[in-house]
Amino acid sequence: MKRKILFGCLCCTLLSAACERLDDDPNLHVKEENPYFTLEEVAGLLSVVPFGEDQVGEVHDAVSASSGNGYDTEYTMRNLFEMPGAGIGSAQGTRVESYPKPLRDLLTETVRSRYGTKAGDADAFLNALAESDVQIYWPFPEDFDGKEMPVITFDPGDNSVRNTGFLRREDGSVEEILVDEEMARKRPVWVVSRNLDAEYKTLEMRRREDPDWGKGGGEIVVGTKTDGTRATKSTFKTLILRSFQANRQFDSWFCGASEFWVKCGAVEDFSATTEAELRLYSPSITDFLIVVRRNQVGEPVDFNAILVSEWTAMLDNCAFCIVEDDGGSLTSWKCSAMVKYNSKSYGFDIEIPIHARDDIVWRGALTRSYIERYSKNTGHFGDVDLVLELI
Repeated sequence: MKRKILFGCLCCTLLSAACERLDDDPNLHVKEENPYFTLEEVAGLLSVVPFGEDQVGEVHDAVSASSGNGYDTEYTMRNLFEMPGAGIGSAQGTRVESYPKPLRDLLTETVRSRYGTKAGDADAFLNALAESDVQIYWPFPEDFDGKEMPVITFDPGDNSVRNTGFLRREDGSVEEILVDEEMARKRPVWVVSRNLDAEYKTLEMRRREDPDWGKGGGEIVVGTKTDGTRATKSTFKTLILRSFQANRQFDSWFCGASEFWVKCGAVEDFSATTEAELRLYSPSITDFLIVVRRNQVGEPVDFNAILVSEWTAMLDNCAFCIVEDDGGSLTSWKCSAMVKYNSKSYGFDIEIPIHARDDIVWRGALTRSYIERYSKNTGHFGDVDLVLELI
């Protein structure tokens, strides 16, 4: 699945104007295939595995757990083999004890029967699959009736809207049918695709680890200094991302949800009184992942995430950049963190890591006066709407 990234990078004065590069190059999504299999071959293999309601329920448990952890509705092969029923971010399966024969066992039996006496080749294939980034993506599992068998397809990697799907009949035969997003909304469809976000922590996962991140739509913990004392109202303000709304999909539906990284850099708690003290400060970066599933596009989602916890009166402007991550070699976006001291502006160099193929949806400078003026109001940033609040 392709990740999408929103970078909110604080404090920059010289930034390019808003720009957009459409995600219309199929080569952006082409990744070197595993020497043991292609995505199409994995989809074909799954279509002949004689699974039933129990195994479909296992996959449903896993994708639901992933969704509950802030990820898309996906089930990685690594979890399928190592922790049946576990979603991304889960420590264990949601109901492992209820799987008398997990999908991995049926898949293993099918592969071994294909290789016959060549057990070593079968093991090599299974190990490669278990260690790969391949996953089962279930686009719309919310209305699953617990019984209907899925059509299995794969991400063609070329921004297609339709692709060949495989449906195993009761007699064991496999029928090829054409699959599109409309079908996926009406009946179970599994898309064999690649996972690129499992190693990252979503905002939901971060909230569980650190209550200061706040709960979506709930209270925000602000105004507490590092020494534990409560700050006065005049000491500093806190910049909050109240809500986030993606207004369109950038990808084919086979790619799944949009994953937005929010990165914010700031010279927090800046209170230098001499030029020597200026050299003691350096920018800090806060980052977190927001996943917007396809059924959430066009709807505001409450997040209540702290972007800058201590925005002092000396912090003057903010740089904001929204990019869609298409991978490629790691590079960076260079900007300057700016503060004011004795009516003079001082810059702190900062580099925000991005990838060479990232689509820049919007980037530009946001001043303190802009944020204060439009606090609590919806701001339009290309194809993304945000509500920021300085409190």
